[in-house]
Amino acid sequence: MQSKVDETKDVMKRKTSEIDKIKIEKSKSERGGLMSLQSTGSTRLDIGFGDMSISSGGGFSSNSSFGPSLDPDTFSSKAKGRVSAPATVPSKGMGMQLGKTQKTNQFLESLKAEGEVIVEDVQPVAGQSKSSLPTATDPITITIEEKLNVVLKRDGGLRNLEVQGTFALQILKKEDGFIQVQIETGGNESFQFKTHPNINKDLFLRENILGLKDPSKPFPAGQLSDPLGLGLLKWRMHSAQESVVPLSINCWPSVSGGETYVNIEYEASEVFDLQNVVISIPLPALRDPPTVNQVDGDWRYDSRRSVLEWSIFLIDSTNRSGSMEFVVPPADPSSFFPIDVKFSTAKTFCDIKVANVIPINGVSPLKFAGRTQLVTESYQVV
Repeated sequence: MQSKVDETKDVMKRKTSEIDKIKIEKSKSERGGLMSLQSTGSTRLDIGFGDMSISSGGGFSSNSSFGPSLDPDTFSSKAKGRVSAPATVPSKGMGMQLGKTQKTNQFLESLKAEGEVIVEDVQPVAGQSKSSLPTATDPITITIEEKLNVVLKRDGGLRNLEVQGTFALQILKKEDGFIQVQIETGGNESFQFKTHPNINKDLFLRENILGLKDPSKPFPAGQLSDPLGLGLLKWRMHSAQESVVPLSINCWPSVSGGETYVNIEYEASEVFDLQNVVISIPLPALRDPPTVNQVDGDWRYDSRRSVLEWSIFLIDSTNRSGSMEFVVPPADPSSFFPIDVKFSTAKTFCDIKVANVIPINGVSPLKFAGRTQLVTESYQVV
């Protein structure tokens, strides 16, 4: 860090003479950036380093008055080619930030040429949303989605498991809406199915075909209120059998030697490969982060919410079980519950898939895009 500060001061000394020449050529003060040419004849360049700023004269100030500060850890990892730890979330503004005037851009380009790390302040485009769902680009898209609600007991056993599924259709153009969808289902004995009121229920019960009661009308096309599309079929399933649970969590807090040792482990079903697993364990109020002695995966301590997040990118046949141990000051065992779990998987509980998309006035089946996923809506250990 000190080496970087010295290098930056040398760069500023070399550029001060250039800035003075610019001031002579153009008397108008530069405003709105990190560099300003002042009418008194003095020249000042402020660059933020964390909670400090360095002036062109080499002095330090505790006020960083220009935009986001620079994280020293992030700066050093970029300069030396090291990768930050997974638990570290870099701030949106990193590196040097300079104004957007023509002369300042020349200075910025010269720093880039000398190998400095520069991140420009890019303003968001007007009207652009912060987050948007993926937009279907295929003429016909069929989505099969299930939402899972599970309550597990901390001492073992299952209190409740509920699956809610949706079979949805999305069509871009009206002329492609004159279709019927033939599906295939397995046993699904414990599932309750319900079709949309406009679907021909008899046709579905006889031939497993989802079609409108009036085949002369097309399915609705274009952007619908539901991002999944038009729900044609819904189903629900309840179970009290612990064997059907995709992921079991066991948490064992114990006090020893004035500290609380928490051992937590997961066991995953062989039926599902789970993606983006995050196990959130609540913690009592702490002065310092917990000490993690061992973990299969990654962890992150959220001090604002007082939660320890244990994350596993993928659980498959190579890691059906895993564990973590961490230590905190003495605490009531109940303070580590309820534990929240989130994950997704490309397999659903309901055995259902699309066989064909049949045009009303045609013979050959149509091509379509299919998406299948199961996501957790609420998954807790209480």
